[in-house]
Amino acid sequence: MKKIIIFASGSGSNAEKIILHFQDKAKAKVVAVFCNNAQAMVIERAKNLKVPVVVFTKKELEENTVCEKMALFNPDLIVLAGFLLKIPKRMITTYPNKIINIHPALLPKYGGKGMYGENVHRAVLENQEKTTGITIHFVNEEYDEGNTIFQKETIITDCKTPQEIAQKVHQLEHEYFSKVIEELLSK
Repeated sequence: MKKIIIFASGSGSNAEKIILHFQDKAKAKVVAVFCNNAQAMVIERAKNLKVPVVVFTKKELEENTVCEKMALFNPDLIVLAGFLLKIPKRMITTYPNKIINIHPALLPKYGGKGMYGENVHRAVLENQEKTTGITIHFVNEEYDEGNTIFQKETIITDCKTPQEIAQKVHQLEHEYFSKVIEELLSK
């Protein structure tokens, strides 16, 4: 069985969808959720679904303590689902092409440091884009610059606010993220 670790910092809606998707699968399972925010809703969501949670600090991430804790789970894939801290080089070299992220825009547009959540959707709206979407990509040492695995776009000409754009993007995330993870693990 393939083992998935999820990294999340916030509400955990994507993490919950992924956990539920793999709950009854024989080929893969979420074995842990790692979180750097002790107040994040993702912790409660994971615990309710009987998934172990590891809470850590930014310092522990940077000092490799998190990498050591991850090794105990022997992950086949590490999934960033609403995780905002930069992944350290040591973790990337320890798990080459095994760390993926989802970004709420069609990279390379609207990526980089500070481009997350509503910041992305506001920029998309201000630039009067006709479409936006999601990008699932491998994580490398730079924000949002790893090789693209999957993109899906949606038309947003009817959207008047960043929140309306976010709603369309969340629909794509919930529809495709787990499927792409499953495809990656079957290779």
